[in-house]
Amino acid sequence: MNDSKHDNYIRGITMIIISAFCFACMNVCVRLAGDIPSVQKSFYRNLVAAVISGTVVYRKHISLRVGKEACVPLALRCFFGTVGILCNFYAIDHLLIADASILNKLSPFFAVLFSFLLLKEKILPFQAICVLTAFGGCLFIVKPGFEGAAPVPALIGVFGGLGAGIAYTMVRKLGTIGVKGPVIVFYFSLFSCLVVIPWIVLHFTPMTLRQQAVLLLAGLCAAGGQFSITAAYTYAPAKKISIYDYSQIIFASVFGFALFGEIPDSYSFAGYLLIVGSSVLIFLYNRSKNAAS
Repeated sequence: MNDSKHDNYIRGITMIIISAFCFACMNVCVRLAGDIPSVQKSFYRNLVAAVISGTVVYRKHISLRVGKEACVPLALRCFFGTVGILCNFYAIDHLLIADASILNKLSPFFAVLFSFLLLKEKILPFQAICVLTAFGGCLFIVKPGFEGAAPVPALIGVFGGLGAGIAYTMVRKLGTIGVKGPVIVFYFSLFSCLVVIPWIVLHFTPMTLRQQAVLLLAGLCAAGGQFSITAAYTYAPAKKISIYDYSQIIFASVFGFALFGEIPDSYSFAGYLLIVGSSVLIFLYNRSKNAAS
């Protein structure tokens, strides 16, 4: 690896860790906002993202028009991305922050599954084993039938990872047909705001200035995470740096303990090990395959 590639590799790692930190901060802000409905929290988060992405589109003179072949993937990205955020925010409010974060990190494994089902991409036996192992790890976090477990919020967290996985699959599809990232983010953020407005009109919960400030900060953290991860993948390919995204679990665990006194139980730690371990194995496999080619 020459000096230029090595420098870009280090920059990519740095940016993806910054992204993980930003998303962990977003999760903390969602919890700190208090007993506001998850739908209302997601509205504020996505409103900030819509304003920022819309500003980027405007300042860079990027056209918002997309071709016919992009309409269905874009609609699916918007819908399932919204489902993913709503479920993730609900999980954050009802689970340990670390548990909610790791369940959302099932999205790459769902992305592998739906890339096979929707994009007809081949799944290798090794990938299938890792995906099954990761889903097995999620059972340790969901803890169905275990005393003191919270299976419903945990299952909703799993659905959040599923929604995000389908959304990321559609982002991949949109990227292959030339739709620019800021356009995808803008349409998704706008859609996810508009679709919850009827619910907010009927069930709006008054907020203090502090709660509004915390939710706006959550939106800024989310935007910082999105732009950082986009920058990361411009410096280095996903197969070389994606594993560092799991540093979010470390940040989430530290924040959860420091701010809320949360300590995951042994079952959750076993689940973390299986999910992160499966991701590490896929990461190492992809690197070795790339080195051999």
